[in-house]
Amino acid sequence: MSRQPQATARPEAGRRGLISTVQSSAGVGPAEGSGGRAPRTWVLDPSGDVHYWWLSIMVVPILYNWIMLICRSCFPEVQQLHLALWLSLDYLSDLLYLLDIAVRLHTGFLEQGILVRDRAQTARAYLRSAHLPWDVASVLPTDLLYLRLGLQVPAVRANRLLRTPRLAEALERRETRTARPHALRIARLMLCVLLAAHWHACAYYALSGAIGYGADAWVYPNHSRPGFARPLRQYLHSLHLSALVLGTVGDTPPPQRQEEFLFAAAGCLLAVLGFATVMGSMSSVVSSLSAAEAALYPDAERAQAYLRLHRVGRRLESRVARWQQHLRLHRKVTNEQQALRHLPRPLRAELAVSVHLAALRKVQLFQACERGLLEELVLKLRPQVYSPGEYVCRKGDIGREMYFVREGRLAVVGDDGRTQLAVLGEGLYFGEISIINIKGNRSGNRRTANIQSIGYSDLFCLSKEDLQAVLSEFPSAKAALEAKGREILLGMDKLDVKAVEEESARQQEAERRTGALEDALDTLQTKFARLLAELESSAFKLALRIERLEWQTQAWAGASGEGPGAVPGQ
Repeated sequence: MSRQPQATARPEAGRRGLISTVQSSAGVGPAEGSGGRAPRTWVLDPSGDVHYWWLSIMVVPILYNWIMLICRSCFPEVQQLHLALWLSLDYLSDLLYLLDIAVRLHTGFLEQGILVRDRAQTARAYLRSAHLPWDVASVLPTDLLYLRLGLQVPAVRANRLLRTPRLAEALERRETRTARPHALRIARLMLCVLLAAHWHACAYYALSGAIGYGADAWVYPNHSRPGFARPLRQYLHSLHLSALVLGTVGDTPPPQRQEEFLFAAAGCLLAVLGFATVMGSMSSVVSSLSAAEAALYPDAERAQAYLRLHRVGRRLESRVARWQQHLRLHRKVTNEQQALRHLPRPLRAELAVSVHLAALRKVQLFQACERGLLEELVLKLRPQVYSPGEYVCRKGDIGREMYFVREGRLAVVGDDGRTQLAVLGEGLYFGEISIINIKGNRSGNRRTANIQSIGYSDLFCLSKEDLQAVLSEFPSAKAALEAKGREILLGMDKLDVKAVEEESARQQEAERRTGALEDALDTLQTKFARLLAELESSAFKLALRIERLEWQTQAWAGASGEGPGAVPGQ
């Protein structure tokens, strides 16, 4: 009797464990899923918004230490004038550093593609990572050296610069989220250049103080000169000389001492390295921009070169140039598949739906269609832009595509090319008659009208093969499209009703014959099964009879003394 409660308790415990596991994988804390029986654990998603904004906050204290520590160490007046402010900002940055360690302890990680939200595992992963030594070294209490060296030596906090990898991580994360990554790369490059110039300026002023202010023309002038004792003037003078050196402009006083020569040589080497880095980064950005534009827009230079090579007329060349200019000015992308080819198909479909679904829903034919049909269509639609006066299709042409008007206006013109019979606007479609196999269509797959673009028209093009592939999965939409096509053909007197009736009669006769053949085949199969059963029964009876005859023969031979071992004549 004592085992039954234990047996019932085990499934309950297993159920609770399963629920907690599912909630942990879904990101729900124990307090939310188990009625508050366990404390809530906070674990950040490394790709989430909260972690991203925390990285953005950490940029401020890291840049503060990189900019102000060297400045306060090399310009003593700056440290003395605002000592209370600097100490407050220092310990505020230390507090953020400590909070960042706590954030790292509560940041999840991916294991086999699943985000681990267990706080013990995240803490263990951080303690075993390569980030821990650097983070701990950056918050060591080196400020205790103030007690021995005094508050005028902020260089004791130089270990705060070891948190630089966190700054690089924040900038990389920002680059993946911004809509202008190239501008961010240029800004990051300029930040590195400014930091190099800032450190070079501070080092120049510190070297001038070690040699002696005003000792020669290369070092900083003597503070006794009017205006040269102000900290702002000291910094600007040093930054100006640093900009001349790092910018390879020259026009600086010649060095006089050994220390000055070494410093100038180091500055020249740093300038060469910085110039090469800037040029390489800028060329990379320009090439990336060119590659991105080539993936989205047609290559205008190649088209112009082709036109000039074949000596096309100026009028046609101007039309091509205006068409390409319209695409770039109005952000008309005509090569979406090339730009998104590396995305997974479901993600590409979702992206195409978010961009084109609103325009596709305006088409009357698809307003009542299910979402699955629309998602299949948006992956097969190809954007096309037509210039003013350009024919989209002409009467009598072989139809291989149908079109949806996304933006712009098109005219149905007569054979003279001037008379406008109708105007097609946003949300309408045309060309479906020539690519749908409608019974009784007298025009076959030929175009039945001339369609001309009035202005710049933005259309969606859908080929015959793609439409048939999509409609084969959605019979209701196919029936609606065929009914609409028959209605249009009937209004244009292009539908042969007698041919439709004859085709329907032939189809009914074929169905009747098919049904009769199927019935005859069923009858033959039944008779064949009956004959097969009778054959098996006869074979079984024959085998029994043979076996009985053999038994009788053996019995008769034994009774007459002629067994298997008997010798004849004895």
